[in-house]
Amino acid sequence: MVSLVPSLTETVAVTAPGLLAGATDWCSHPAGLDVPRVRGTKNPDVERIVALRPDVVLANEEENRPADLAALRAAGLPVWVTVIRTVDEALVSLRRMLAAACRVPEPGWLADAERAWPPPPSARRTAAVPIWRRPWMVVGRDTFTGDVLSRLGVDNVFAGHADRYPKVPLAGIRAAGPDLVVLPDEPYRFTRDDGPECFPGTEVALVDGRHLTWYGPSLVAAPAALSAQLRATVVHRG
Repeated sequence: MVSLVPSLTETVAVTAPGLLAGATDWCSHPAGLDVPRVRGTKNPDVERIVALRPDVVLANEEENRPADLAALRAAGLPVWVTVIRTVDEALVSLRRMLAAACRVPEPGWLADAERAWPPPPSARRTAAVPIWRRPWMVVGRDTFTGDVLSRLGVDNVFAGHADRYPKVPLAGIRAAGPDLVVLPDEPYRFTRDDGPECFPGTEVALVDGRHLTWYGPSLVAAPAALSAQLRATVVHRG
């Protein structure tokens, strides 16, 4: 099979590595993954994928473009498309994909991931979650990222926005008055020297983007890793 989603690539590679016939250039986990590359999630090399003759192509409705998936289907390839916007959906969807599309037994890490996620705490904080700058973009409504944070006691101040990933000027992010600004290292690579200075006087948490946005084996470590990073905030004094 060929995977067009880093999270799904890691899922298959950890569970049954011999199944992967190809993956995108962005599929970085597990480390040392050695399979043919088929360009990116938004511009897959359809001819290259067809030439690999996979039994199925794994995709996601958010990460991959409908036109590319239609082209793969037109070439005669089955395409399995996941729809994942919550932690619970991820666990159900991955279990179904591994059983039906990959035809492998349920892996132990999937049960470990279910146990790793505690009930949401009653103590809550609010946060803005920028994912890009120049222009500034934030996490909006109905996202996996938003649900992950909610499960950890952090409510997205832009969860009610009409768009899932709206462009919001920096002044608009500040005006929303979040208790916390969460800066992941992907898709934009925010760092201590690039991002916190834009939110003087506000707590900023620099977090691992893989744990915040990926679904798959990373779900096992994500709650503990993110909880620690959300506590280890920095405040830029301007």
